[in-house]
Amino acid sequence: MKRSSTLLDAGAIALSSLCLLHCLALPILAATLPLFGVWAQAEWVHVLFVAIAAPLTGFALWRAHRQQRLPAAAVTSAALGLLLLLSGAAEWPSHDSETPMTVAGSLLLAATHVWNAWRRHRH
Repeated sequence: MKRSSTLLDAGAIALSSLCLLHCLALPILAATLPLFGVWAQAEWVHVLFVAIAAPLTGFALWRAHRQQRLPAAAVTSAALGLLLLLSGAAEWPSHDSETPMTVAGSLLLAATHVWNAWRRHRH
């Protein structure tokens, strides 16, 4: 009985928090949407994301490799993901390929990190 009461209390707290967040954050988010649109078109945002992703990925995979040797496929997929992100940020080979390359690179990089986390927790 105690566990179900705890779950009900936790659920009620979570729903109340979501309601509060919705009521307070939604007007602020709506007011800032034009700013997000400007940032989405700014070239420096893409460069900044690559500049953050590259060392973060390198550090995370290096630490994982120190604990247990990484498979070559993990290193290859991370490198390919970063290369796609960089190519998208540089708009190479064209401006039209920026979005598909960035999305593919982001998904590949995220999948590599998920795989690495799964691998670490499995052992």
